[in-house]
Amino acid sequence: MPIRLRFLLDTNILIPLQDSMAVLRPSLADFMRLCNAHGHQLLYHPASVDDINRDPDADRRARTLARLPQYTLLPEGSHCEWNDTPGLSANDACDNRILWALKQNATHALVTEDQGLHKKARAHGLSNQVYYIQAADDWLKRLHEPASITLPNIEEVELHTLTPQLHSNFFTSIRSDYAGFNAWFRRIAMEGRRAWVYREPGQGEIHAICIFAVQTDEKISDDGQILPGPALKLCTFKVGEAVRGRKIGELFLRAAFRYATQHQCEHIFLHANSRQQDHLTSLIEDFGFWERGQYKGDAVFVKDHPVRPPAVRLDAREYVRRYYPHYIGGVDVEKFIVPILPEFHSILFPDWLVAGQALPVGHPLRHVSNAIKLAYLSNAGSKKPRPGDVVLFYRSHDQKAITTLGVIECYESMGQADQIARLVSRRTVYSDAQIAEMTRQNRRGATKVMLFRLIEHFDNPVTYKQLQRPLRVVSGPIQSITHITDESFSRILAAADR
Repeated sequence: MPIRLRFLLDTNILIPLQDSMAVLRPSLADFMRLCNAHGHQLLYHPASVDDINRDPDADRRARTLARLPQYTLLPEGSHCEWNDTPGLSANDACDNRILWALKQNATHALVTEDQGLHKKARAHGLSNQVYYIQAADDWLKRLHEPASITLPNIEEVELHTLTPQLHSNFFTSIRSDYAGFNAWFRRIAMEGRRAWVYREPGQGEIHAICIFAVQTDEKISDDGQILPGPALKLCTFKVGEAVRGRKIGELFLRAAFRYATQHQCEHIFLHANSRQQDHLTSLIEDFGFWERGQYKGDAVFVKDHPVRPPAVRLDAREYVRRYYPHYIGGVDVEKFIVPILPEFHSILFPDWLVAGQALPVGHPLRHVSNAIKLAYLSNAGSKKPRPGDVVLFYRSHDQKAITTLGVIECYESMGQADQIARLVSRRTVYSDAQIAEMTRQNRRGATKVMLFRLIEHFDNPVTYKQLQRPLRVVSGPIQSITHITDESFSRILAAADR
């Protein structure tokens, strides 16, 4: 049975949809196309009606209200306890009512461009159910048109090669926030500065950029805080609106973590306007950045990136969030070998290359093309891993080797396809049909859903023959998630030269 999802549309989505004089953004038009084609339900909340009635443009207000009935009105539901606080503005009360409905499981997701609403959702633990329109469109493309979307390659370039594009719309959007940007750009380009960029396939135009530099003993804040030793500064971190939701920011961070590791940078930092760049601060905080102070009106965010794994007592999941790519691999966590078919391995890990074909670390053509936060589904019975446990992915059939190491964030058993689709929405490589088929086939129980963080691929994969002898880790075929001892894990790492 096809997956049917329910999307609650916020006021800022409803108004352009219903305003016949507005030109729809491509991502919004595409989202509507996919919802209509695949039977997803679009709803609006009574709070949005109140919001629309406050629209000062009388003609637009009338057009929007007249067309609302083509969508489904969500019943108000129970009283919103968050509105019992005195002194709330009408806008805050409407936001709370909408988020309250989400908390009561009224819909699978809320779609909004309101950064303030995203921030409130995080405060209430609902951020995983709230989407920018580009992210919602990306989710549906992954479900219904998996061949049409892939994680992009992040390319490292010298800045001077981008000078001809300085007058493009993308750089204009940066100039509006940074006075003197062109002069600064040309100066650092002459110094040989480099950047990570994303271009649309088949086009030369830039849609995302992260300019970076290693700085030593850098003063980072107005109150004189200094980061001792070398630190990686992300000077400009910009993802264009047209490509948001494609994990490009996460790919930039992966490139930054890799670069900082290679150059032994103990910290990574950037400056950001927390009010205007809420989507950016939400992303970086999930990878261990924290606010250290202010610098010329912007917040300073710093990530500790120690060369060696710090010996601190933390929950294993919190440890990998704070100190990624370091993780806890000692006796306090369990280890598992996870078999994965070649076709899913290639989709889940697009930047893994067959042993002997990988480019050397640091090679300019060794692009970052895989995100950090991923999802894996299985119908195989297994002992239940826990968050923080370590997983080793075993590519079966062709390579018959352990290729990749990850750390579990969440491990759930689910029987409903729509529940699975919602949980893995931002990470999935599985289509609507594949998720539905897995739940249909699994008559023994619920489908296992594993959310994990990719730590690394092994340059020297550990083969099945090695796992049998000399390592003595397994005695027969690896056909389901297999628990291994800490000693076996250590032998595997040694065989992989880790």
